[in-house]
Amino acid sequence: MNAESTTGDDADATGRDGNTVEDEIDAAATAVGSVWPVHSFVTANPLAGFEDRPFDEAVSRAAGLLGGRGYPRAKTFRAALDEGRIAPELLDAELTDRGYDADPEALLERLETAEETDESGGAGGTEGAAPAAERVDRVLTKWLSAFLDEGRAEWAMPNREAGFYEAFRSVAAYDDEIPNTGLAADLPASPIEAIEAALAPYPRDRWEAVFEAQFAALPGWTGLLTQRAEDGGAWQSAYPITPAGYLAARLALADAFGVDLSPPEESDGPAVEPSDEIADAFLSAWEATYRDGLVERVAAEGEARDRGSEARGKDGGRADGGASGRPDAQLVFCIDTRSEVIRRHVEATGDYETHGYAGFFGVPMEYTGYDTDVSVEACPPIVDPQHRVSEVPGDDDARASRDRWADLREAAGEVVQTLRSNPATAFSFVEGAGSGYGLALAARTLVPGRVRDLLAGADDAVPDDHEFCEPGVHEHDASNEGLPTGLTRDERVEYAATAFELMGWEAFGRLVVFAGHAAETANNPYDSSLDCGACAGNPGGPNARALAAICNDSEVRAGLRERGIDVPDDTVFLAAEHNTTTDEIELYDGDVPDSHAADLERLRADLDAARGRAARERTGQEAEESAVRETERRAADWAETRPEWGLAGNAGFVVGPRELTSGLDLDGRVFLHSYDWSTDPDGDALEAILTGPMVVTQWINAQYYFSTVDNAAYGSGSKATHNPVGNVGVYQGNGGDLMTGLPLQSVKAAAGEPYHQPLRLSTVVHAPVDRVTEVLADNEAVTGLLDNDWLSLTVVDPTRDHRAFEYEEELAWAPVPEAAESHAEPRTAPAVADD
Repeated sequence: MNAESTTGDDADATGRDGNTVEDEIDAAATAVGSVWPVHSFVTANPLAGFEDRPFDEAVSRAAGLLGGRGYPRAKTFRAALDEGRIAPELLDAELTDRGYDADPEALLERLETAEETDESGGAGGTEGAAPAAERVDRVLTKWLSAFLDEGRAEWAMPNREAGFYEAFRSVAAYDDEIPNTGLAADLPASPIEAIEAALAPYPRDRWEAVFEAQFAALPGWTGLLTQRAEDGGAWQSAYPITPAGYLAARLALADAFGVDLSPPEESDGPAVEPSDEIADAFLSAWEATYRDGLVERVAAEGEARDRGSEARGKDGGRADGGASGRPDAQLVFCIDTRSEVIRRHVEATGDYETHGYAGFFGVPMEYTGYDTDVSVEACPPIVDPQHRVSEVPGDDDARASRDRWADLREAAGEVVQTLRSNPATAFSFVEGAGSGYGLALAARTLVPGRVRDLLAGADDAVPDDHEFCEPGVHEHDASNEGLPTGLTRDERVEYAATAFELMGWEAFGRLVVFAGHAAETANNPYDSSLDCGACAGNPGGPNARALAAICNDSEVRAGLRERGIDVPDDTVFLAAEHNTTTDEIELYDGDVPDSHAADLERLRADLDAARGRAARERTGQEAEESAVRETERRAADWAETRPEWGLAGNAGFVVGPRELTSGLDLDGRVFLHSYDWSTDPDGDALEAILTGPMVVTQWINAQYYFSTVDNAAYGSGSKATHNPVGNVGVYQGNGGDLMTGLPLQSVKAAAGEPYHQPLRLSTVVHAPVDRVTEVLADNEAVTGLLDNDWLSLTVVDPTRDHRAFEYEEELAWAPVPEAAESHAEPRTAPAVADD
């Protein structure tokens, strides 16, 4: 049996609205946001299950169910107001719209009073849980951590292949913590039978409310298991778990411990508290202040572009470049906010174009590296992989060298791991290796930069995958079970054409670089949260290599010409990977011909120069060399809780040609996606951006927002007290629920020195407003996010003198009045966030 059974004799019993038990379980599970394993961390809205409600109602509902705050604290708003981040006239307008005429300070004092009342009275969720419910949580999380372990445990939970409910059923009788009474003493054969037996004393029309409350009791674990069940990956196939199986075990424990399962009575009271209404006004004014400044700057650049007052080329390069008019190189980065910083500095070093594109580069693939059995889904969570791409070895000498080193490392690693984890040898291993380990730990602590240099030198002796392998995109084979291997010729042409059409390209330089990105960090369970979100928390280099290989294919170039995309014969595509911790950009240039050696040498030198300038901006160091060394120290220091800021500070998403933003310092706060409306007459490219990258950036933005406003409920607390469990998540302490969001160190500089500004995403699109309306009309899910205020959308219309129009609701727009003065935030003002 390899899948949990959810069918009982009475499985067709129906409740309110005629729903079956399974229907109600599935509906209740959506109240808890999806949680991905920490080794493949995906930023997602923790309130995703409430996105069908207006934002203010959603946070109020979630507060009652999950116990989390939905708005920043009064002191956060006060700091933003004092620092000029909230325009007083915009705040007055927001307050007036809600019927408030009191002084802002008086309203902030009301907010503080409400906060004190909430804290003294306790919040919703699991706070103040009864001792019996706490015992249920303790036993259940013990078995969940054993069952959901992904290769970390030395001794696996027995009978996992039968599914969670059956495995729990087989061990419950031997667990001394579980009373041998009630339902737990004789668990039914199926989860549905157990659920119906446990809830028999309760009204049938209230069962769904019971399910929802039980899922919300441990949102970390339930978010993980529901995501795993929905994803259906390798671990789920081997060891299945279902929401029904989880509920059956939980309700059986509740019955054994005598927990009252009665859900809270349904209330007809106000969906939004008055204090939340005041907070919403302050938040909206803060967002409008930021948005007005961003829109004004983008619109001004658009007007300048039309007037030709700036000496820029049509495709984003500088018109004073080479005699041919072609840029020295074109570099395509991920839309990630961290790319904005390095792109500015790359453009400043020479005649370079940079573009923004989702970091999986449009190739939805399941990727397998050389000499590994582990595959990763290298595409956004909203996209299903369509191809299996593996590394195909080519250079036999390099391959043999790699294999020798890999065999030695694997053998040594297995020996050390056995000695460390085996009860019979662990103590003698510590005694024998203690002094050597002590010296190594001291070196990593005191001189992490030098240790990094030594390790890098050793790694240089071992060929990387890209040095002797090619991504297997050319040989297509659909005969195997599951995903087809490789891509067909038509698929390769389609992915290449889509990339250029989406970005609005009409000209090509001699070198075109697809730069994926990844982070370098030591001793960090959250390292994948710093990698490419578009690649599901994995490095983006493999995707960049896949698209470069596709575009260098002569058959693909012929297919592109048939579609009106003429790539010159002397254009060479290559991949790269941007290390976002150190800002080093490694070029994968093994296939670049000698005819481009000078171009490549110049590019590499300029990328090094750009790295130094970006590092100086990010670290605050005056000298570029010391700034680079500081970023390398952060990457190698195993005691560093913040190797980099990740996407902290994100607040905007601009969709348009690079020349609209190339002259702007956006402070690493804006996602940038290249798009040229004039090359997209049908709006297909725009639709792909608004339904794909914009939705993903909204997920990222919401994760940072909620991790900031209430880190205890929606974040993961301090890294200093994290306890990794099962390679799937972290505890705070030695047990309990999985922490679901970002650590404090990702959103706060230090105690008393907050960093991230909790704002909802402001999207700015450079396109005719009618075209945007047509796209939204065909995509109700995206329109719903806008109508419910989960993000904002402003269109700068190039056909109407770059006038700006702000989306209101139900496909209606309002022209943005031309401001008498800019609301742009001061570049040097410190950021604010919650404790």
